[in-house]
Amino acid sequence: MNALSIFPHINATLNGLSAVFLLAGFLFIMRSDAHRHRACMLIASSLSGLFLITYITFHSLRTYYFGLGPTRFTGEGLSRPIYFTILTSHTILAAGVAPFVLVTLWRALKGQFDRHRRIARLVYPVWLYVSVTGVIVYFMLYQLYPPA
Repeated sequence: MNALSIFPHINATLNGLSAVFLLAGFLFIMRSDAHRHRACMLIASSLSGLFLITYITFHSLRTYYFGLGPTRFTGEGLSRPIYFTILTSHTILAAGVAPFVLVTLWRALKGQFDRHRRIARLVYPVWLYVSVTGVIVYFMLYQLYPPA
């Protein structure tokens, strides 16, 4: 077990917790509890931000310090196209949704609730999908089909 081996577990935990707070935030706003909604969404945002920091740190150390390439998916058969489909959609949507999450948060924090609501209806499901599929990618890559 090397120094980097803890990172994927931390990253999956951060993604999973972000998804939990996203769901809780949604439930609170559906109940018109804006105070708890705001708290959950700020926590989800913080967790996602922390995930981004640990993800970049992990891959930077792995590549530039240890000289290792990407972790290889060892699954075979039907698991391969399933994994790579999930990974591809996760990666593309994660890169695309990040700026929109920031805009959505900014509008809420500035009290522009009509504008916030309009964009949040589009951003929220994508952000939740990215958080959940991040955990699925981790589970498939490190638990179901661990690297050799």
